[in-house]
Amino acid sequence: MIQKLFSPSSWSANATDWASLILRLTLGLLMLSHGIPKLMKLLNGTMEFGDPIGIGVPASLTLTVFAEVFCSILIIIGFWTRLALIPLIITMAVAVFIVHINDDLGTMESALMYLLSYTALFLLGSGIYSMDAVLKRKAI
Repeated sequence: MIQKLFSPSSWSANATDWASLILRLTLGLLMLSHGIPKLMKLLNGTMEFGDPIGIGVPASLTLTVFAEVFCSILIIIGFWTRLALIPLIITMAVAVFIVHINDDLGTMESALMYLLSYTALFLLGSGIYSMDAVLKRKAI
């Protein structure tokens, strides 16, 4: 029993596909909870948002909403997953290395966890339980 637990070859052949699905659903749905309030701000014209990279508040808010809402939806369904992860990785890198760089670890922790998780998912890929895989099968 213990040997099976620690032997990578004893895991199911598609364990990484399940891991990818779990990460995509979890990260996508959790990030939507951050993005939807920002989308409401944008739709209501309330431009109360930071401008950490100096491109202006409306542009910063729009790009953040694009990443946190649109890209999160793409990740949930597993469509263009790696491409959709790029804006999210950039958004979280800005949050970690610019917005929260002088904060304590507790304040930076959420953005850092998202950044590292998105990076892991980027390396892992969307897996077979995704629209990417469906489209790839149809193309063959």
